[in-house]
This record gives sequence, structure tokens and C-alpha cells, in this order.
Amino acid sequence: MSRLTRDQAVARLLDGVQADLGACGTIRDLLERQFQAALRHRGAELATLAGQLSPELDAMEQRRQQRVQLVRALLGPHATMDDLFGSLPTSLRTRGRNDWETLETLVRDCKQATTRNGNLMAEQFTIMQRLLHGEDDTYAPR
Repeated sequence: MSRLTRDQAVARLLDGVQADLGACGTIRDLLERQFQAALRHRGAELATLAGQLSPELDAMEQRRQQRVQLVRALLGPHATMDDLFGSLPTSLRTRGRNDWETLETLVRDCKQATTRNGNLMAEQFTIMQRLLHGEDDTYAPR
């Protein structure tokens, strides 16, 4: 942070939020494709999608860590994005908060899709295990 001015740090933070907005759209699309591939039992496609999701998620996590470090370097060890927005001029504050709220919503959507996909694949695995172990009532109503 010592090499960055406050304005440069704020610009980097806001640019990171913008990058994450784009990344969330990509991740959401990949998660939807993953769900469809799981529904259709396309193992090769699932492996490819996992390979595409990992670098997107890693890059997003790096930007998140950088954002936390920059906010804390600017405003103290317990500072939050809300603290940062409160310290900005009105035009940047409004844009920053709007982008941040949009990002938080997209991240929640991606987390819900990840949970949905994981639950589907876990259920499919459970059914496959039951079939492999010879249960006769695997598809019987519970």
C-alpha cells in the first residue's frame, strides 16, 4: 500500500469490484452449465467445467483478499467496505455502493447455485451407491 496513493488504492478497489461483477456472470453461467451437465450425467463435461471454474474462483478470491488488505491499509485493521464508501465523495460513494450491492447479490446467487449443484451430485452419488450395492427399492417413494 505504501507505493499507492489513497486515490490509486480506491481506484484499484473499485476496479476490483468491477472485475468481480464480470467474473460472477461468468461463474454463474459455468455453474448453470455444471447443473445441466450433472442432470444429464455428462462426466467429461463436468470435469471440463470444474477446470474452468477453479481459475475464475481463484482470481476472484485474490481480488477479495487484495480488497480487504487495501481497505484495512486505508482505514484500519477492522475497516469494512461500508467504512470505505462512507469516506468517499458522493459520486464515488454512490457508484461504489451500488456496484458492491450488485456484487453481493451475484455472489449469493453463485453460492446458492454451488449448493444446488453439490446437492444434486451428492444425491446422484448416493443413488449410484445404492444401485451398486443391490438395493431393490432405490427408486421407490420414501
